[in-house]
Formats: sequence, C-alpha cells, structure tokens
Amino acid sequence: MNESMLALIEKRLTGLSAAERKVGQLILAQPQDVAKSALGDVARQAQVSEPTVIRFCRSMGYKGWPDFKIKLAASLMVGVPYVHSSLNARDGTAVLAAKVLDNAVSALLRIRNDVSADHIDRAIDLLIGARRIEFYGVGNSGIVAADAQHKFFRFDLATVAYSDSHVQLMAASLLGSKDVLVAISHSGRSRELLDAVKLARKNGCPIVAITASHTPLADLATVLLRADTQEDTEIYSPMISRLAHLALIDVLALGVALRRGQEVSRVLEKTKRSLADRRET
Repeated sequence: MNESMLALIEKRLTGLSAAERKVGQLILAQPQDVAKSALGDVARQAQVSEPTVIRFCRSMGYKGWPDFKIKLAASLMVGVPYVHSSLNARDGTAVLAAKVLDNAVSALLRIRNDVSADHIDRAIDLLIGARRIEFYGVGNSGIVAADAQHKFFRFDLATVAYSDSHVQLMAASLLGSKDVLVAISHSGRSRELLDAVKLARKNGCPIVAITASHTPLADLATVLLRADTQEDTEIYSPMISRLAHLALIDVLALGVALRRGQEVSRVLEKTKRSLADRRET
C-alpha cells in the first residue's frame, strides 16, 4: 500500500477546519470503504455537507471528489493498476484464469442470492404489456443493451437499443406510459443516462433499472433489479458487473418467453429456419 497519501492527510489534519477534519478522520479510519463510496455517502458518514467533502479534497491538493477518489483508490491497490484488482504481476496463467473465473462465479452467486423474484415478476409484466421496449446503456453497458435488444426482438417485440446519449434523450422524449425503458448501468450515476431516464419518467414511462442499489438510477426505477458487485469501475474496466447485467437480461428474456408460451416458440422457430441455409453442413 502507498501510505504517502494517507500520511499527508494525517499530517495536515490539525490545520483543517473542524468540518474538514471530520472528513479526514473518516478517510484515515476507513480508507478502503471511502475509496468505494459516493460523495453523498462520505458526507453522510462524516456528518458534513457534500461541499465540505469537496473543500477537503481541494485542501489536499486535488481538483475535487472524483480526482481525490481515483487517487485514493489507486494508492490502496493490491492488484495490477487499471488491469484487475485481484491480479498480481507475478501470477501465472493458471492463477490468472482461476482468479478471473472465481470472481465471476462469486459475483453471479451473489446476484442469485440478492435477486428479488417479486421485482423480476413486475419487470416481466411490464415488458410483456409494453407497446415498445427500449434498452439504454452508456459505454460498456451499451454493449449489454445491444445484447438485450438482440434477445428480445426475436420474440416479435418492438425493441431498440441506444448507447448514444443524444439519441437516448431524443428517444426518451417520445416514450410514454405504454412503453418500457430498461436502463443498464453499473455505477447508476452516469449523468447522460440519468437525464434520459428522468425525461422518460416525466412522460409516464415505466423504468426497469439494472444497476447497483442506493444509486440515483435505482431511485428513479419503477422496478429495480439489483446488481451489486464488488468492482470499482472508476479504476478498472467492467468485467464482473457486465456478466451480472447479462445474466439478469437472460432472466428477463426467458421469463418473457415462458409467459408467452407457444407463441414465442413459433416465432423462434421461424427465426431459426431463416438461418438454416446460411450454415455449412
């Protein structure tokens, strides 16, 4: 662990205001937790305002909370910076494979244990009754949105996936109470996605959110499908969270298929036949 950042905080603690000192003391006591927390969570735990946390970061020489949080997380890393939190540069291929796959299995088991059957039922009800289903995701979540659209359009449903924030805003403005927006995000804090979700919600469109709990996106959801994974995507590329989101999309897709019964089987049979002569025997 790089202790210079924490040592600097401890050294400057007495020169801070009483409120900023509370922030510093919280960070010194729980550096790992703070590095994974949102600005509002840190403010609540330190019993100060969010502007106070930002002032503390600037007192320490950082541009603000995002800059401070990233540097703090980097200073606490035990893995390979920006590659994977569990990997060590000396790990061999067998260890590499075992760690990556074990992390994936553990994350999926956690999602299985946390998932709410009632929430899934409500989401499936909304999807089955929707005039139109739109899947939104930004960055890596945009890939998951595209995968979802690929699964659902084969059920002969009106579906589309958007990953461009400008297109999301325009499309969201046209959604209404008979449509469903499925918003996908690991952080649940992407400003562009939140703007589109707020617009759709203002129009009365139900929101199915696949995201972490206690996030702005979760708060906007009509139905929340929790995807809480121990992964800091501000430092590392999303891996585990992507698998969790894909698994939840599969649950929804299969749930819709089972509810629609033989109708879906006939539709899928048509799509399979359309590709039959495209494959080598």
